[in-house]
Amino acid sequence: MIDYGNMMHDAMRGLIKRLLQDIASAGKLPGDHHFFITFDTMHPEVEIADWLSDRYPDEMTIVVQHWFDNLEVTDDGFSITLNFGDNPEPLYIPFMALRTFVDPSVEFGLRFEQPEEETNDANDTALSVAEAPMHENAEPSDKPKTDGQVVSLDSFRK
Repeated sequence: MIDYGNMMHDAMRGLIKRLLQDIASAGKLPGDHHFFITFDTMHPEVEIADWLSDRYPDEMTIVVQHWFDNLEVTDDGFSITLNFGDNPEPLYIPFMALRTFVDPSVEFGLRFEQPEEETNDANDTALSVAEAPMHENAEPSDKPKTDGQVVSLDSFRK
């Protein structure tokens, strides 16, 4: 059997990796682009301050928009420094910990389905246009919200 689910996940992570590499090279985001990135804070390779993991014990959404520093991208993940209440905090997020990636300025989003225990759906992947929840320092977009459409690969499977 061809493992389309894992292949799609790898392609989506590759897209995010390339995008972040371009942003790191430029040192800033172009135009009105900004990202909501949700990740699993319990992933063993995630590196965040203890107070952040205490506050967000399951998942956390970061916003990459006006100010960020030290964006470095590797094959396995990215590190970035963000401001939390005027306190710069370094983060390391492996690509395998990603749950959603959204750029609401162009209504683009990716969602990585989480595997359910003891099912055969561990490789399910969905592409979505969605608005991710923001952390307390995020600035809401002035653009009107639109309902996104989620396309599940299950609908194409026999």
